[in-house]
Amino acid sequence: MICFLLFLSCFSTANAQQVWSPDNGNGTFTNPLMWGDWPDPDIIRVGDDFYLISTSMHYVPGSPIAKSKDLVNWEIVGYPVERYDEDPRFDMKGGTLYLNGSWANTIKHHNGKFYVGFCTPKNWGWDKGNFSICIADKPEGPWERTIFPEFLYDPGLFFDDDGKVYVAHGQGTLYLTELNADAKSVKGKDVKIWDKRFKNANEFGGGFGMEGAHMYKINGKYYITCPAGGTEGWQICLRSDNIYGPYEHKLIINDSSSYPPNGLHQGGMVQLKNGDWWFIIMQDRGAIGRVPVLLPVEWKDGWPMLGSGNKDVITYKKPNVGKVYPIKSPATTDEFTKQKLGLQWQWNHNPDNEKWSLTERKGYMRLKASYADSLKVARNTLTQRVQGPNSEGTVEIDLMSLKDGNVAGFGVFQFPYAFVAVEQTDGQRRIIMNNNDKIIEQIDNFKGDKIWIRARVTDRDFIAKFYYSIDGENFYVIGNDLKMQLELYWTANRFALFNYSKTKTGVDGYADFNWFRFTNK
Repeated sequence: MICFLLFLSCFSTANAQQVWSPDNGNGTFTNPLMWGDWPDPDIIRVGDDFYLISTSMHYVPGSPIAKSKDLVNWEIVGYPVERYDEDPRFDMKGGTLYLNGSWANTIKHHNGKFYVGFCTPKNWGWDKGNFSICIADKPEGPWERTIFPEFLYDPGLFFDDDGKVYVAHGQGTLYLTELNADAKSVKGKDVKIWDKRFKNANEFGGGFGMEGAHMYKINGKYYITCPAGGTEGWQICLRSDNIYGPYEHKLIINDSSSYPPNGLHQGGMVQLKNGDWWFIIMQDRGAIGRVPVLLPVEWKDGWPMLGSGNKDVITYKKPNVGKVYPIKSPATTDEFTKQKLGLQWQWNHNPDNEKWSLTERKGYMRLKASYADSLKVARNTLTQRVQGPNSEGTVEIDLMSLKDGNVAGFGVFQFPYAFVAVEQTDGQRRIIMNNNDKIIEQIDNFKGDKIWIRARVTDRDFIAKFYYSIDGENFYVIGNDLKMQLELYWTANRFALFNYSKTKTGVDGYADFNWFRFTNK
């Protein structure tokens, strides 16, 4: 029986934050590492530190990097992409760019520098778009980004022993492309290295192509790990004595027992100082997200077989890193007392930095209204991951400075989305519950200047429930349940704070968020 342990971390405010922790406190851990959306993970070790990078698509800042000392306990440390300036639609001008941004990040450390690569598809395609390389001296930044005209889908950056630099990439058909020594431009042409598709995990001939390539050189041989089969898929490893092949292949994990029917697919592996290897791989858990799972690597006949006896047994002995480190989890709760935005937060598209502030009113996140006819196109929607198996977010909002047309509130964002908000019209306020752009319930003649709003999320049937309070103590159910879905493919549902104006005259209004508090209820 899996034991879902809760980690209690105390804050100076005397409020508690309960967050899923994989660390069982007895030398073992229980997957997942983070019960939230950290898709397409890649992993490296630099000295005693491990770094994990993840896809974030249209959310800004982009490409979150987490750090760990033991591969089990993680904290967010930085983002290679501060914003996307290559298209005005990232500013929601002339349209939106949902699902664009960073896909399938790859991370390496070479000659004292950190390198991050990702692709940005156009129109969600597999054959058009561009590729980016970001370089920094440390993961906290600053980062320098170079945008390539070439499109290298699902890239795996690789530095060979002879100083040459490559990217393995592709979907279905895999290619190898050489970069120049500074990794800022393409040197050679694409070379096809694999074009077989799978009928199932064990046979060729079907429609399942490989993607998400990550390349390694181990004991003189080249290895490329790739997922195939999609959400219910598996992990394949290619091996060759020559970087351009020919490559033989091996199925290294095909197990969905931990969250059936979804398999383990797309990730990367890392070697510990003691020589052990571990693999971080994602598992799709529906509307909560694609979660990272940590598996030991058992080398058999020169192949990295994942799990215990090639099965995911869910709970394992922690990696042997030589020390025991404190339990940590990525930040969630925020009292908004700092002058910089917490690393747990990402904006929906590029923010308008003139329209938010952590300093104009000390201890509050001020969101100034921008014109929008719905939350879907509202600037400065501030988000963070919902988490499983259950999570609850609560906010306190000061409404004194709302203007007519303003809609200020809190909810769960994806497509569809739902929220509770205060809307002001002709000087009158009402509390509304909006589910997928339909007002389900409203409470007219609201006279208060403060409101508390709560959303509760569970992975059981992927339901979100909504509550409000006018005194901060007594909460009442409002509206109906949101059946969380993924119409925005591949990005999970998120808690969202917002204030937008349905009238252009209301753009000088603002809402002050006193705090956001997270628990795993």
